[in-house]
Amino acid sequence: MAKKGSGLRMVWCDVPADMEEEFNRWYNEEHLADLLAVPGVLNAARYEAVKGGPKHLACYELENAAVFDSEPCLEVRRNPSEWSRRVSPTVIGTAFIGNSYEMIHPSEVTPSIAGSGMAPALQIGRISIPSEMEDEFNDWYNSIFVPGFERVPGCIRGRRYRVIEGEPKYLTVYEFEHERVSQSAEWERERNSSPLTQRILPHLKLDPGTPGVWKKTFELSKPGVS
Repeated sequence: MAKKGSGLRMVWCDVPADMEEEFNRWYNEEHLADLLAVPGVLNAARYEAVKGGPKHLACYELENAAVFDSEPCLEVRRNPSEWSRRVSPTVIGTAFIGNSYEMIHPSEVTPSIAGSGMAPALQIGRISIPSEMEDEFNDWYNSIFVPGFERVPGCIRGRRYRVIEGEPKYLTVYEFEHERVSQSAEWERERNSSPLTQRILPHLKLDPGTPGVWKKTFELSKPGVS
């Protein structure tokens, strides 16, 4: 069974310090399992920010972006447990962000992507770009920026997404072997390697807290997937 598809659901939030222990237990002991039981939810893990924010991130790999609004998923969301009603991100979280995304780069889910598990660390950018620059921006990102960073030791891959609803429009996710990959000299060289990069970067608008790096803290496998 595939571990990744073309969709992604990302949920970020901060929580009060005195609620963190119970919040983590709820996520790890109940909530991830409830969503992994939904058809089309392929894999899930939780991460904590080592740079940027919000601090807590739940990442769900989906067969496609429509899964989160499917009837089985809506059923879970319409019938929260008593525990969920006390400590879910929408109840106690601040700086809450919850978005579904559809992959735009690569253009298809390759066998390598489909067979890969949840990365040890993620670098994520939530990005806006002026509409008149979108075509050039996307061509540059897909042909120069992501492939360059994928050559850096420790970078597993980069994927790009378009938000289904909400802002900002674009999301970039780099999967890392460890949380220090983007601190390397090789990463910095790639970042500055193209004259086109230097022309486009000033026009990007990054959401607060990004680009950030999140380190995996908990993973739960879907039943029947190893």
